Amino acid sequence: MKVVIVGAGSVGSSIARELLSHKHEILLIDLKPEVIGRSGLRGAHWLVGDACELSTLQDAKLDDADVVVSATGDDKVNLVVSLLAKTEFGVGRTVGRVNNPKNDWMFNDSWGVDVAVNTPQLMTALVEEAVEIGDLVRLLTLQTGVSSLVEFTVPHDSHVIGLTVGDIDWPEDSTLVAILRDQAPITPSRDDVLDGGDELFFVTTIAAEDDLRALLSPRAAAGPGIGAGRGGRRPPPRPAGTAGAGGRRLRRLNVPPAKAAAEDPAVTVHPAAVTEPAAPPAQRAW
Repeated sequence: MKVVIVGAGSVGSSIARELLSHKHEILLIDLKPEVIGRSGLRGAHWLVGDACELSTLQDAKLDDADVVVSATGDDKVNLVVSLLAKTEFGVGRTVGRVNNPKNDWMFNDSWGVDVAVNTPQLMTALVEEAVEIGDLVRLLTLQTGVSSLVEFTVPHDSHVIGLTVGDIDWPEDSTLVAILRDQAPITPSRDDVLDGGDELFFVTTIAAEDDLRALLSPRAAAGPGIGAGRGGRRPPPRPAGTAGAGGRRLRRLNVPPAKAAAEDPAVTVHPAAVTEPAAPPAQRAW
């Protein structure tokens, strides 16, 4: 894959070094010729010039590039390069570095940016993800601002504990893609029971984030979406012992409680869960 990187500073050079280790063809464009000697990049191609000039991009044969990365410290340059790469050369994918978070709204397809990398926002998300429990944290913006990857850590007093994934009526444009439990990723299914401390990862549209946040907030405990499932009906209460002891991944099984307890000592059978079969109705004598 041919990748053109505009800006050979610390960010651009680091990207180039990683891509070179993955055997990609790299061309760096920078105004300062002295960066070539101090970069220490072996195997990279260089072009000294102003990437905002159409002639420089023509010299770089941008129409042959698979990806253009605008990694300078100037948002104006990054926007102009992305726009020219997309409109004049038809580059398939452009990545733009956002230096000032106030300019983030401009880094979209109107300016030819396919992926905006907002470093301050990413660092904020990582900090919030580490310390925020019980709140929805946006980790990454996808598809030029249309969708996002968000994370929610289930508090140990959350109303969703003990519910299965299928019990909850998730917002229409939100999809639960992974559960991280005990440092192990789980591919979610309808029968997986949620437990305190679970990290839930969703791909959702930006517009649906508020609905997802409202659904997972403590105020939604008695709401229609909790325990209702996709069919809109609330399932019957689950006997004690069927929800995640020790944070393990458990599924509801169509197994009699006594048999389940015999097969797995960790299963606790609630007395109310064991019922005697009903006696057949007495036959009426005619």
